[in-house]
Amino acid sequence: MDSQQFKEFGKAAVEFIAEYNDTVRERDVLPSVEPGYLLSLLPENAPEEPQDWQSVFKDFKDTIIPGLTAWQSPQFHGFFPCGSSYPSIVGSLLTDGLGTICLTWASGPVSTELEIVTLNWLGKMIGLPEEFLNSSLGTGGGVIHSSASEAVFVCLLAAKEKTLRRLKQDPDFNEDQAKLKLVAYTSEQCNSAIEKAGVLGSMKMRLLKSDSDGRLRGETLKKAIQEDKEKGLIPCYVVATLGTTGTCAFDPLEELGPICQEESIWLHVDAAYAGAAFICPEYKYLMDGVSYADSYSFNAHKWLLTNISVSPTWVKNDIDFLNTFDVQRVYLDDINSETKIPDFRHWQLPLGRRFRALKLWLVLKIYGAKGLREHIRNQVSLAQYFAHLVRKDKRFVVDPEPSMGLVCIRLAEGDDLTKTLLDNLIAKRKVFMVTAFSGSKVIIRVAIGSRFTNKSDIEVTWNLIKAEADILFGESPKDI
Repeated sequence: MDSQQFKEFGKAAVEFIAEYNDTVRERDVLPSVEPGYLLSLLPENAPEEPQDWQSVFKDFKDTIIPGLTAWQSPQFHGFFPCGSSYPSIVGSLLTDGLGTICLTWASGPVSTELEIVTLNWLGKMIGLPEEFLNSSLGTGGGVIHSSASEAVFVCLLAAKEKTLRRLKQDPDFNEDQAKLKLVAYTSEQCNSAIEKAGVLGSMKMRLLKSDSDGRLRGETLKKAIQEDKEKGLIPCYVVATLGTTGTCAFDPLEELGPICQEESIWLHVDAAYAGAAFICPEYKYLMDGVSYADSYSFNAHKWLLTNISVSPTWVKNDIDFLNTFDVQRVYLDDINSETKIPDFRHWQLPLGRRFRALKLWLVLKIYGAKGLREHIRNQVSLAQYFAHLVRKDKRFVVDPEPSMGLVCIRLAEGDDLTKTLLDNLIAKRKVFMVTAFSGSKVIIRVAIGSRFTNKSDIEVTWNLIKAEADILFGESPKDI
């Protein structure tokens, strides 16, 4: 493919993306395909001869698109938002077009320095303490990981190394035995990625019982730590969640932080979804106590109109990352400069790095802090409107109270009917939601995800749910 063909193909692709988004409301949220559909459509072997882009693009539209779940549909409510915007899409295009791999500062100076700038901007927007920023007063800084899952794992490894270094001061220290005794803590409401980090990092991860509001309380953590110390175990790592997956609950950092500080335990804050909301002053109170944290991360590719994968992660002391991941080679020279510039290869697992900061920079520049705040506030308002509609129907219960852009609902008559209602809705493919638990009760999560969602879309979603409930109960609208 030469540059002229690239221009033609690129123009066709951009026009397709724009048209797809313009017509997304007309599409089913879930595709009408069965497992293995694509395996039966595509040949077993790659083509031997090159094909022109027009025929390939036709295959894309005929075979790939029919199997696509419409994450950007206003009726997609299953998970937290899949961030997307045209500035971010252009950023991805430019990143791929430039074709850089940012191994070291020298291999991509602008990649490293734009990452510093954008994460300093973003850290200030959400209100992180100075020590988390890359500045003359800060001891840490920010890095862009691929996901909050990666951030949790990277910080677990850093916590593990920091704990072992501290214990090595004891002349009777046995590293092999100590590794077997390390233990981490989080809430049973945590995302599965946190539990997986314990598996990957060979560290026992205790899932502690949350309170009636889905929060991990300080007294619960303190009791668990004491129990483990009495057993000869070594508390090492705590993950607090700001915006749990199930109900968007917020662990109280002001309770958990002092305990971690007293016990020399690394505290990581996973704010994957809700962290973006802290750019709005009215929500900053939910991160009170963040100064106790050793690391903090959230997914810009959820609620900040940035396409996956961009997960800003800040660490209070970058030496903790360097002590864990610094592996030298003669062909990978570190930066030698009076200016504080990190080598991000020491802050992550892979050596190669995408120029992720570019699309985040474009989003921040084109929307501005004001535009991003308006987007978040609008989605919270839409969630409140949906909850208002639900509360008018006596068959439904909003449980718990709506949090951010998430509303959880259930049928008053119990779990079985709630599950049946959702199954019937999913079968029609017009709307997508998933279940979770509020206490012991099954709930349906309705997350406001698409940036296209408006009040009319919320009414469409509610009418679909209500009509399915009418069928389930054998009622007509006038009976309600």
